[in-house]
Amino acid sequence: MVELRGVAKSFGGTSPRRVLHDVSLRVARAEYVAIVGASGVGKSTLLNVVAGLETIDAGSVSVDGVDLASLDDDRKSALRRERIGFVFQAFHVLPYLSVRDNVALPLALQGRQGDAERARADAMLRAVGLGDRGASSPAELSGGELQRVAIARALVHRPSLVLADEPTGNLDPDTAANVMRVLAQAVRDNDASAMLVTHSLAAAASADRVYRLTADGLRLLETGAVARRERDVPTTPP
Repeated sequence: MVELRGVAKSFGGTSPRRVLHDVSLRVARAEYVAIVGASGVGKSTLLNVVAGLETIDAGSVSVDGVDLASLDDDRKSALRRERIGFVFQAFHVLPYLSVRDNVALPLALQGRQGDAERARADAMLRAVGLGDRGASSPAELSGGELQRVAIARALVHRPSLVLADEPTGNLDPDTAANVMRVLAQAVRDNDASAMLVTHSLAAAASADRVYRLTADGLRLLETGAVARRERDVPTTPP
């Protein structure tokens, strides 16, 4: 589903700052992988590389068997629109749309705006425990509820890949744990592959595999089962 081989990425001109070094990773269909690491180590850059939002200096990145280097900007945009769902730390829920219309937004961007699409949005809201909030304004929802809206929106168009960037960073521990359970279950129910990046082992605990990203590359940390037992191990805060 996703394959990175020897990926390297630096930023800057005459004195470039290396962010990713020799990163290799394969995420299979219906597999949920978490990547932990300190703030600034390149976790968000890694997701941007997978989404085709950032080019790389060396190596290769493929999604669904397609090498991103072979795509122009329009085809990369189409790939993101049709096959990728994003869950952001800051929610990015639009305040001027209802909760239902926020969830249905990826479908609208594909030109799909009818009764079937509204029904699909409502079904996703029920899946994340917000079935009665479709007509609500985002201003009426709590932080945890808004994050569940973001999860529903990321999955509504049935993407083959879900990318989640620190989705619990703004949440209290209990709400964060609930959001991660919802995300993991929704991803598996939709048979999607998923990549989560986070500074927190607790947030990563529901993943099938957990890696640690450092300046030297990517290293398998533990399976999710072991990570759950180590969820109280301190990590560098964001």
